[in-house]
Amino acid sequence: MTEVTDATFEQAVLRADRPVIVDFWAPWCRPCKAIEPALEAIAAASGGSVGLVRLNVDEHVGVPSRYGVLALPTVILFADGEPRATVAGAHPRARYERAFAAWLP
Repeated sequence: MTEVTDATFEQAVLRADRPVIVDFWAPWCRPCKAIEPALEAIAAASGGSVGLVRLNVDEHVGVPSRYGVLALPTVILFADGEPRATVAGAHPRARYERAFAAWLP
């Protein structure tokens, strides 16, 4: 999973030529670590048609503030430069797949 920052977010996510799942996380957040395998599996199953990045909210506060990230983990799928689907909290893989189904192959 690629790390993005406040400085690289626009290029990596908003200007991406494919949908991108953004995992807003923090190193101390155990649920954040628990969902990583599910998100990585979703991205891998997409065959490259969906990107996956994560942003550490402790180190980069601008982007989370802009998108109203108030709880961790929060996962937002961006497409065409806009947030399209948000899932807050730790859930099984199927919950993320349902939320992002319109953008998954």
